[in-house]
Amino acid sequence: MPPRRRPGRQAPTRPGVFTGCVSEPTDDPITALLPGRVGLFVRLVCKAGARTAALDITNRYIDSLAGEPGTEAFIVAVDPNEADMLWLYEWFTDDDALNAHRSSAPFHEMMAELPSVLSAPPALIRVDPLRMHLQRSVAEGRTVDRIF
Repeated sequence: MPPRRRPGRQAPTRPGVFTGCVSEPTDDPITALLPGRVGLFVRLVCKAGARTAALDITNRYIDSLAGEPGTEAFIVAVDPNEADMLWLYEWFTDDDALNAHRSSAPFHEMMAELPSVLSAPPALIRVDPLRMHLQRSVAEGRTVDRIF
């Protein structure tokens, strides 16, 4: 079945392949090769009962990410099995963007606040993202409950 498109919109040359910007609304997923990207998985172990405070700190930081154009993704996840654990997944355009992220004032503010709610230092795992697949409806916010 061909993808549904809005009338009057020209079809991309390769439906669903991300070329640097989100094009016309379709039901095609967004896929992208991510050469040169730098990623991190970060485990945050919170003090007993402090996960909500850690979420407040990370959400305030997320609100500042428009000032970090090299930070392409920053995802916060709660651990379904550990009530006091959070996971972050971050990816950056390159090492320079990661360094800019770590040098930003909002990052330093977050890192100054987090130790008061963590029971251990953040654990980092470096990864190099290779490919992304994302349902377009998520990227366009059609299936996401907005929190702002």
